[in-house]
Amino acid sequence: MEYMFTPGFLGTRAPFFMDLVTLIVALLPLLLYLGILAAREGYYGVHRIYQWSLFLISFAVVSWFEYGVRVGGGFQSYALESRLPRWLLLGILIVHILIALLTTIGWVWTIVQAERHWRSRDLPGGYSLRHLRSARVAAWGIFLTALTGIWVYLALFVF
Repeated sequence: MEYMFTPGFLGTRAPFFMDLVTLIVALLPLLLYLGILAAREGYYGVHRIYQWSLFLISFAVVSWFEYGVRVGGGFQSYALESRLPRWLLLGILIVHILIALLTTIGWVWTIVQAERHWRSRDLPGGYSLRHLRSARVAAWGIFLTALTGIWVYLALFVF
């Protein structure tokens, strides 16, 4: 796993794993939108498989990221390299973690409820409007998680 800590490819002070995770997180809203397009076109089975796959891949990426952060010395060791004040770095991180945590809960709720209603043949159908509302909230959360994740990356490795 030493490759994780080799210099990254984005031209910053970040290690490889941080660059890769940041790139994936930045692309996540776009990837999510592609899955939404499948549902809009009526490909509900494709949408279902795509969303589950995206969720599981995201879970794996976040797990790999958490491993890298822990092995790399944690937030404190990365914060030492930044020129920004520690209180600002911590504030950005806390906002990101809160948004990410709430988003994860919302995304899990949306996907589990959708699966339940898909299996009972109520989606698409009677549950569709509630699914749309829940999915919009989760999608906005994913967008905000990506945005704040990029802020954390910039604060730690660019500024």
